[in-house]
Amino acid sequence: MKNSEIMESKQNDSEERMPGSTTQIREVMKKVESDVTCVAPDKRLQKAMKVLKKKDKNEIVQAVLEKFYNSEELKPYQAELIKMQRHLERTAKKMVILFDGRDASGKGGTIRRVTRYMNEKRYHVVALGKPSEQQKTELHIKRYIEHFPYAGEIVLFDRSWYNRALVEPVMGFCTQNQYNRFMKKVIAYEQNFLEDAGKTILLKLYFSVSKEEQARRFERRKNDPLRQWKLSEVDLQAQELWDEFTEKKYQLLKKTHTKKSPWYVIRSDDKHLARRETMKVILNAVRYRGRNRKLDFTPDPDIVIPGNKELKIMKKQEKKYGKSLV
Repeated sequence: MKNSEIMESKQNDSEERMPGSTTQIREVMKKVESDVTCVAPDKRLQKAMKVLKKKDKNEIVQAVLEKFYNSEELKPYQAELIKMQRHLERTAKKMVILFDGRDASGKGGTIRRVTRYMNEKRYHVVALGKPSEQQKTELHIKRYIEHFPYAGEIVLFDRSWYNRALVEPVMGFCTQNQYNRFMKKVIAYEQNFLEDAGKTILLKLYFSVSKEEQARRFERRKNDPLRQWKLSEVDLQAQELWDEFTEKKYQLLKKTHTKKSPWYVIRSDDKHLARRETMKVILNAVRYRGRNRKLDFTPDPDIVIPGNKELKIMKKQEKKYGKSLV
């Protein structure tokens, strides 16, 4: 099967994907909500056990076990990330990881799993808001450089300076000249801070979610009061501007994927697989002692796609379907 056909099949499969374990449990409990909420909070568990049907109980058990085993599968990789972090500290190296991509593609959730057990003193997550009026007059990348790591530290950017190549031109937050200038100079900027005797490691990750899955996640944000804060001006227009974002992704990979500074595209419809494979990519970027030889560090080629390969997939889809599907 061709790459483009594989991607089309995966997108069709995603439409039938089961919801997350917590969502599954919530949907099952809605069936008995009126019976359970009428009793005192400390009695609700016993009441639920009485009124739930066997099929519903089995569904809840399955959802809980899935969540448990997914969490357990990540732990060996999270342990390796701690080893890697110690190695960076011992060797005084610095690591910059960029998490870019479409809205609701799982960047934030992946960052939380990556950093969950790390030494909080040796990493920090940067998620910058809109630039101030003064920052708008400065070099675009300057406000990101201000957060760069010191020796032995890891910095994870939840959206990076590549906003100028993706969100900003699509949403009209920058001029065409600003976009062109950035695309022309960004690789030179990166080479400048990478030329420090190998002390700085730059990892560029692009999270790719299907249009159908993105729509589902937006719908959940709209209906969940704990997630409504995530809905932004950009989110509300992301579906309508899907093709525009796809074109900017194509240009991003075409002009800023290089041998020294490559992009890795992470297919993120399945959040668990995206998180696990992202950890592998990060761990493979650093050679450190004590690596667990029993652990599989080989990235899944269906989840992790080098930027140059993704370009070929997009070109084939454009030729076959008239537009890219990723």
